[in-house]
This record gives sequence, C-alpha cells and structure tokens, in this order.
Amino acid sequence: MLSTALRSSSSSLSLHPLKLKPTSCSYSSSNHPLWSGLQNWRDSSLNHNRFWGPSGPQPEAEPTIDPNNHHSQLGSVTSLAEMGAMVLQTSDPLKKSKLSHLSYSKWRKERLPVGVSAPPNSPARPSKPQLLCHFVSPKEIPAPKNSGLPLNAYMLHNLAHVELNAIDLAWDTVVRFSPYSELLGDMFFADFARVADDESRHFAWCSQRLAELGFSYGDMPAHNVLWRECAKSSDDVVARLAVIPLVQEARGLDAGPRLVQKLIGFGDKRTSNVVAKIAEEEVAHVAVGVYWFVSVCQQMGRPPCPTFRDLLKEYNVEVKGPFNYTAREEAGLPREWYDPLKEGIKDEGPLSKVHDRLAHIISMEKENSSLS
Repeated sequence: MLSTALRSSSSSLSLHPLKLKPTSCSYSSSNHPLWSGLQNWRDSSLNHNRFWGPSGPQPEAEPTIDPNNHHSQLGSVTSLAEMGAMVLQTSDPLKKSKLSHLSYSKWRKERLPVGVSAPPNSPARPSKPQLLCHFVSPKEIPAPKNSGLPLNAYMLHNLAHVELNAIDLAWDTVVRFSPYSELLGDMFFADFARVADDESRHFAWCSQRLAELGFSYGDMPAHNVLWRECAKSSDDVVARLAVIPLVQEARGLDAGPRLVQKLIGFGDKRTSNVVAKIAEEEVAHVAVGVYWFVSVCQQMGRPPCPTFRDLLKEYNVEVKGPFNYTAREEAGLPREWYDPLKEGIKDEGPLSKVHDRLAHIISMEKENSSLS
C-alpha cells in the first residue's frame, strides 16, 4: 500500500517525523501554478462579515461576545492547537461557529504559538440532525419532496451540514498534526486555521438564511460521510491533504454553480447569492490544499500526480464529475490528477470536448431527475 511505502521511506509525519526536513514553503510554480489570489488571501485582515445583509456580507449588528464569557477557558488558552481542540469539542453548531471565529481572531491578534494538543476521536455533535450511519450513502438522505422542506431550504440545509463539517475538518488538521509544527512550519497551521474561520462564516450565513426561511439546521437527517473520509486520513498528513481539500473541497467548486442556477430557477435570489459567495471563497481552500500537497510531496521526493492517484486508490476515495474545470484550474488543481478522461488522452480535440459535454449532460440529467 502507498501509505505503508511512504511511512517506511520516512514520508509519514505521524510515524517518522524526525526524518522529514523542515519545510521552506517552496513551491514549483512552473509545473503547478499557484492560485493568483493565495498570498492576498493569506495577508488579508480578519473577516468579521458574518451577517448576510441586504447587499451581501457585513459585520453582525450586535458586537461579538467576549471570549471569556463564550467559553470559560478560552481566555486562558495559550496556543492555536488548544483552541482548535475546544472547537472540536463544542457540540452546539452556532457556538462552534462563533468559537471558531473567536479562536482564530485571538490567535491572530495575540500572536500565540501553534502549540500542541490532541483532537477528540470525533467532533462533538448536537442531537439534531440525526446522522445516518457511516455506511449509508448520501443518496439515502430523503429526497426534497420527502424532506418536509422546500427545495431552497433543502439545498441550504445540505450546504450548512457540509460547512459545519468543514469547520471540524480544518481544525482537526490543525490539532492532529500540531506535534509536527517544526516540520510543517507555522504557515501550514495558519492556512488551515484561516480555512476554519472561512467555513465558520459560511455556516453562519447558511444558518441565518435558513432561519429567514422558517427552518433551522437539524430539521432533516444528514449523512456522516464527510467525517468518515476525514477519519481515513487521521495518521497521514499527505493523505489528509489529498482526501479533504483536493477531493471534498474541490467537489464544492463543481457543485456551487449548479446550486446557484437551481436556486435562481426556484426564484430564491437571496439564497443563490449566499451560495455563489461561498463557492467563490472555496477556491482558496482548494488552492491551500494543492500548495501543501505539492510541498509535502517535494519533501518526500514523490511526484504529486501519481502520489495523489495512488492515495485515492489506497483509501478508496472516488472522484466523480461533472467537474468545474475552470474553477479547479484557477485553484491550481491539474486536470490530469483527477480526471479519468484526461489519462492517456494526448489530443484535446473536438472528440474529447464532445465526450466531456455528453458526460456533463448525462450527470446533470441524473441529478435533475433525483430532485424532481
């Protein structure tokens, strides 16, 4: 198996951390061009626009609550990893979202160290929504007509569930690999803590909009597939980077434009604007994953493309289209890494374009029929 081979060749940070050279954050831009906005995203100031106003994101009307009142221990924690563990152990979704933002803000403002902590086996969850077992396919989630929710609320609930999981996925990456901060470098943890902050803002928007529609997160069952995929890569940082940002986050790039169009067709422009903004901001999260996947592969002396493909096979992770090639390319995710149609195709001629278009139409027809 690939991870066994990588671990035996000192590639796994969890088992042989001392044999891996500290990262210099180098990146081969000639073969893997960066997302043009990556450095601006890293350098940008704290984003407090957690309320969706008449014209889009804006700061909350009421001042954010004091960290010491929000959580009795937040005022005394001394590291990013400790705060991340606290977020993971918070079950209430809205409190988790707020604590995530307050933790990242505190770390930035007080220039705290990354530190070291241990994550829980799984993140704390509320009593609702009911989480269907690990082996249930997302296709077994109730269809829109059987969910008790209108189509716009149904799609928004699904998105809120994804964003809540994304908060925990990002913090788990920070906390789980915090013992190896000297090897990965502080920028690794800064990037994924910022991803967690972004995801917490997205969940806040989804929750607000659900409330405006007369619903709340937990009004319908949800699947636990996202955390199952996270658990697969709990002992291997390169696998974590492959499975989460380069597969799960990239799916958001694919689905976002389709969700926007369906919401516009449903007549809900406000929700479509929320989804469009979230999809726009997800490009940064995939770009971060690409950056660090390539960086770690370079330290291991492994070529990124075959390493990515082999990891997906070993961890039984399926990558399905239709793909948003434009957004994926913008994020720096090369098509030959994930697209089976690209493998072995030398000429991007009319025939391959027709094949791509037909595959896209068939997939869209299947999805539309499932929603009808």
